Amino acid sequence: VQLQASGGGLVQAGESLTLSCAASGTIVGISAMGWYRQGPGNQRELVATVISGGTTNYAESVKGRFTISRDYAKNTVSLQMNSLKPEDTAIYYCNVFKFGRGYWGQGTQVTVSS
Repeated sequence: VQLQASGGGLVQAGESLTLSCAASGTIVGISAMGWYRQGPGNQRELVATVISGGTTNYAESVKGRFTISRDYAKNTVSLQMNSLKPEDTAIYYCNVFKFGRGYWGQGTQVTVSS
């Protein structure tokens, strides 16, 4: 599975940004897609995931501000980020889970200025 993420950038606090990730290759068997992030000096952490069937899971810090969605026809997963805060600054990584194994995209930088 290959993952190509896009949509990062520099925004001001309170603004919005949408990340997208396209999966290609052997995509049969993907059971979950999601986003993780790693801020400066921090460990990589879960942001949001969506599993087959549509159940979503969010980190407490982004609930009510971020929305994850999956397009099964296009094999993409998107993350709509609203009301961004400086603490959301991080490299965001797309992730898929397939047959017990995780795959990672290359990461896209999101920087939120105060």
